[in-house]
Amino acid sequence: MTSSPRPATGDAAFLAAYDEVITAKWPAGTAQTDIPTPYGTTHLNSYGPKDAPPLLLLPGGGSTSTVWYAQAVELGRSHRVHAVDLVGEPGRSVAGERGTRAIRTVDDLNAWLDAVLNGLGAESTALCGHSYGGWIALQYALHAPHRVHKLVLVDPTGCFSGFRPGYLLHALPMLLRPSPARTRAFLAWETGGAALDPAWLRLREAAAGFPAARPVTGPRPSPEALRVLDVPALILFAEHSRAHDAARVAATARRLLPHAETIVLPSVSHHALPLHEPTAAELNRELAQFLDGLG
Repeated sequence: MTSSPRPATGDAAFLAAYDEVITAKWPAGTAQTDIPTPYGTTHLNSYGPKDAPPLLLLPGGGSTSTVWYAQAVELGRSHRVHAVDLVGEPGRSVAGERGTRAIRTVDDLNAWLDAVLNGLGAESTALCGHSYGGWIALQYALHAPHRVHKLVLVDPTGCFSGFRPGYLLHALPMLLRPSPARTRAFLAWETGGAALDPAWLRLREAAAGFPAARPVTGPRPSPEALRVLDVPALILFAEHSRAHDAARVAATARRLLPHAETIVLPSVSHHALPLHEPTAAELNRELAQFLDGLG
């Protein structure tokens, strides 16, 4: 593991916007580190006592590790927070280096996270993911439950239901021909015009030009696999999510994971999480209570 940021693919505007969010929003003492894996170099933004239990945070698709800045201080009181840039997604992780493999399957994603934890020297971790990151986190918990002592899914997609057709229809222009304007329009629609942090929004728009690999997707985990998962889990849904019907998906999650705790966060949408200021304090309370609780 190295202790300084390494160059990443992507244009200067993206990298400048990334660094602006780290400087302006993340707490003093945040460490930027890189972990070599068989799939490329994984970049992490880490905060909290170095001897505290680890907590891995996975962002949603198209986002970066910087999105967790509103959680870093609160969760960093009791954990060593490691916010991860997904390999192949926008960020400072680097895929496609000589001698590395491509992430093409769920097994690859699981092997990649195994390597990240090995690089951190962590036998196990608390694991939290938002949106697509929640799907990755759930897949990993099913793969290696002995390495996940607590699991948090923040408005996860692809885990318990599909997307609403209207959500996909609005996302299609941004996915087919990414641009800052299309990203801005989509986020404004999905969040209902919520005020997102300007520095982070500039980064999210700059990510439209980032060379990203096709994300790994797959079927939802089987009901049989979910029912035997015994990792303590908290699943938080966004009441106004346009990605899916939060109340309906929460009911499905309770049926499939009977030992998981499910909470619907009021007055917030899918893409306003996890950084939306009016909601971040409540989200942080729920996260800290679960992660710091016994069990």
